[in-house]
Amino acid sequence: MPGLSRRSLLRAGVASFATVVTARARAVTREQPRRVSLSCAETGESFDDVYWADGNYLPQALARLNWLLRDFRRDKMMAIDPALIDLVATLGQHLKTRQPFLVTSGYRSPPTNAKLRAEGLPAVDRSAHTFGMAVDVCAEGKPLSHLYRAAVALKAGGVGTYAGANFLHLDTGPVRIWHWRYHCTCHA
Repeated sequence: MPGLSRRSLLRAGVASFATVVTARARAVTREQPRRVSLSCAETGESFDDVYWADGNYLPQALARLNWLLRDFRRDKMMAIDPALIDLVATLGQHLKTRQPFLVTSGYRSPPTNAKLRAEGLPAVDRSAHTFGMAVDVCAEGKPLSHLYRAAVALKAGGVGTYAGANFLHLDTGPVRIWHWRYHCTCHA
């Protein structure tokens, strides 16, 4: 092209790139805030609020979620994987429900996990629960089979059910599904 130097072409390219990056950044900040609604079956505590806005997780909201999803048996808390909160929120949107998910298990300390295993419950060694990467939930008015199908369709981590139990396991590990049969004497 006559009259265009290499330098002016480079400047034009950099300016175009900067415009695209700025436009994408604006699009991210215009993304809708993320909200999740959870209620802990054992403690009665709940969370129904925005946890992500303007391209960032909200530290105070995550701190409240970490406490809600703590190992209630020992009052031990761990940082919950924000991707797990995203997964639960996305499942709620997919199901088109504003009802809170009832949490039966969030973070489990290694001693709690070992105790559950000793009792014959489906708590595998090095469970994703012990890393703050898993939650067991159910939803009022939604059959477990409906939750299971919706979670599997998301293809966003581990999804498991357990014969005799009324909860769905979700985790942020590799995508996989399972149905584990065990004898359940609990009422969870």
